This record gives sequence, structure tokens and C-alpha cells, in this order.
Amino acid sequence: MIAPVNLSIMGALPANEFHSALPAELVDFGPEIGLVLGSGLGSIVERVDMEAELPYASVAGLPQPGVPGHAGRFVFGRLGDRRVVVAEGRSHLYEGHDAVRVAAGIRCLHALGVRKVVLTNAAGTANADFAPGNWMLINDQLNLTATSPLIGGGNFIDMSKIYCRRWLKRFREAAAGLGMTLHEGVYAGLLGPQYETPAEVRMVRVLGGDAIGMSTVLEAIQACALGMEVAGLSCLTNWASGMRPRELDHGEVMQVGAGAADSLLQLLERAL
Repeated sequence: MIAPVNLSIMGALPANEFHSALPAELVDFGPEIGLVLGSGLGSIVERVDMEAELPYASVAGLPQPGVPGHAGRFVFGRLGDRRVVVAEGRSHLYEGHDAVRVAAGIRCLHALGVRKVVLTNAAGTANADFAPGNWMLINDQLNLTATSPLIGGGNFIDMSKIYCRRWLKRFREAAAGLGMTLHEGVYAGLLGPQYETPAEVRMVRVLGGDAIGMSTVLEAIQACALGMEVAGLSCLTNWASGMRPRELDHGEVMQVGAGAADSLLQLLERAL
């Protein structure tokens, strides 16, 4: 039994706050890259050469995801020749957690030694040129959740380059080498859990958003505050509300996400 880890500390704290509580063998594994999986993307774990796992339930203070498609565990292993730790699932504000708890997984990855993190999500496309079934590389974000994981301290963090420019270039080149369609744009994170109204989608488009979801933005803020290099990828699973005459359904999100997992894996293996 792995001893519980205390992650109840507020705000963006240095990794050594947690080192004494984390299992030594997982810290010693020295993961180079953290990968956070969104809805329907859990099959990516099957391609990781797994060496260990850590259920979120074993980590004191780390919320357990309650949404279908979010298993709730860290998987340690190798993807290609890289040591990785995969966060299979995440928690959301709409589940009743505050912003600090939602971003606790990022602080745990940082405590394990991760300094580069890839955040993935399932998102609705608000850009008429970005068809569902494709991936979007996130180059900026709109935090429309009205909160932040840095609340509670004077954490005046620069957000002008929240998504690492070097990683943006690397993913562009990897997609080109694969002949893969990889859109690029702005991700808008909203509170949820209800899907957006057509008027809200029009608002996001006016603000410059290309894809809409209910995650990622708080994790990116926390990672940036910790000095981590951040990359973000949205699986465009459906047209946002009002873009097409059909109702939105989480089952469709899961289905499209599962179908797009293989292309993400190819992209990751080439980029990393």
C-alpha cells in the first residue's frame, strides 16, 4: 500500500513541499514529461510501457474524478524513449471543487520532478474552419471560469507565453511530418457542467476563442506559475452549440475522443 500524499497546501508551491511524502521509487523514476488526458483519451495509456501506477484515491487531498472517461490514476512508464507520467483523468470545477483542488494534480506532477506537461482535452469547436474529429494545438487561452488556482497569494505571474513557443514549433513540425491536420487556436475554458448556449458560443467567438471546454485553463495557469513548460492539445469532438442544428451529448464526445486517440499518440511519439 502506497502511503497517502498530503497535497492540501494552497497555491503554487515548490516541489520539495511534497518530496518527503511521495513514494521514493516514483520520485526516483524521474519522469521527464507529464501528460494529462481528457475525456475519451484513456486508451493512450495502453501504448505506454507501464512500470508503476498510483491511484488518485491513494493521494490525500487529490480529488477523485467523477466524470465518465476519467479513470483517476497516475501511470508511470515510457512512451518511446521518454520517461512519462500520465494523469489518466482530471477533476473539474463543476464537480464542486475549488480552483486550487482542480490544479492539485499539476502540483503533484511538479513534485514528482515533471517540468514539461502536455494538457489534453475534449472540446467543442467554435471555429467554422475547424471540423470535429481533428486536433487543435492551443496557442493561447481564455479563462472564463472567474477563478484561479493562485487565489490566496500575490502570485502575479506573467501569462503572455503560457504555452511554450518551443513546443508549439515542435508540434507543428511533428504534424507536418505525419501529414496530419493540426489546427491552431485559442481554447476557452468555461465553468460548466451544462454545455454553452448559442449566445455564449457567439460571445466566445467574438472574444477570439476557437474551441470551448470545461478544463485545462486552471491547470495551465498552475503549471505556468510553477515554471513548467506547457503544451496544450484539444480534441475537437463536436460543433459548439448553435454551430449545427443538433443537440450536444457527452457520449458523442467520448466516442470521437476515443477515435482520435491514435492520431494523438502518433503526434506525441513524433514530437516528444
